[in-house]
This record gives sequence, structure tokens and C-alpha cells, in this order.
Amino acid sequence: STRDFRMFPVLPALRGAESLTSLACRNLSYAGGKVPSTTQNVIGGQWVESSTDKWIDVCNPATNQVLTKVPQTTLAEMEQAVESAKGAYGSWSKTSPMARQQIMFKYQQLIKENLTEVAKLITTEQGKTLADAEGDVMRGLQVVENLCANTSLMMGETLTGIAKDMDLTSFKTPLGVCAGIAPFNFP
Repeated sequence: STRDFRMFPVLPALRGAESLTSLACRNLSYAGGKVPSTTQNVIGGQWVESSTDKWIDVCNPATNQVLTKVPQTTLAEMEQAVESAKGAYGSWSKTSPMARQQIMFKYQQLIKENLTEVAKLITTEQGKTLADAEGDVMRGLQVVENLCANTSLMMGETLTGIAKDMDLTSFKTPLGVCAGIAPFNFP
């Protein structure tokens, strides 16, 4: 299903016109600047309405109009997201560095194609000038471009002859699910 973001098992089949990223972006974006009245969680690649009773208003600082409400996601929803990520880990950890790089290249392309639209969303939500918001998107793009080169950083190392009849080999392997906390007001 194209509504399912958990496409990791079918990565080898995504060699045609559609890629993992294009399938996911079609469903997991605010295309056209259409922000919903409540922001949903993304769990298991699906938009999921939170069951919380606590919401945070996100206001346009220029008009003080509420743009959307962001859930204070429940513990159960957070645990469900972690379990979903653990489930995706099995196939994602087997995804080759080159396939991951292709996803980052597609992400880079999508940022470039939608730079103005993303900047307008930042302006609306944060009150930045459009030029400043475009600068934020460009800084994010620079991070993505740097990550496109990560395949060389994923290589292990081999040290031959470190002792008599001994070589040392290191491997870099995915460890599992992790979480990142980012400031809500800086993309």
C-alpha cells in the first residue's frame, strides 16, 4: 500500500520511477501549506490521531491565529512508536549503505524542489522573514548534503600486523532504535 511508510522490506523492488522517499513524501507532508487543525503522530508510517487530552497551540506570531494543535503524546503512544521502530529495525538494519544514500539523495532533491514552500511554512509558524526562513532551509539542506557522503564514514577499519600473527578488524553496524529531541522552534 502506498499509505504504508514501512517499505523497508521492499527496498530492492524500488528501482523504478518510484522510490521509498517519493512514496512516503506523498503521504507524510503538509504539501501546499495545508496544515491540519491538529497535528497527528506518525507511528508505523501512518498518521495517527493522538488520544491525549493535552494539546499545545501553535500560533502564527504575526496574527496570533492558532495554526494547529500539537499533542502532548501519551506514554502509550510513545511506546507504540518505539515498538514500531524496533519492528522496522530488522529490515532497515539490513539495508545497504548505498540504498540509504539513495534515500538521502532523494531527500536532498525534495528539499531543493520545495525550498520556498517549506520556508513559507516556517514563516507562518515562527514569524521569521521569508529570507531568514529560506536560510534555515538551506542550512538544513547542507546537513542533508553532508549526510549523503556518510557511506564512507560507515566503513570499518582493518589494521594488519598490530601484533605477531594478529590483525584487527572493526565493523560499524546499526545498534537499534534511538531517539532525538530537537527544539520545536528551529527546523
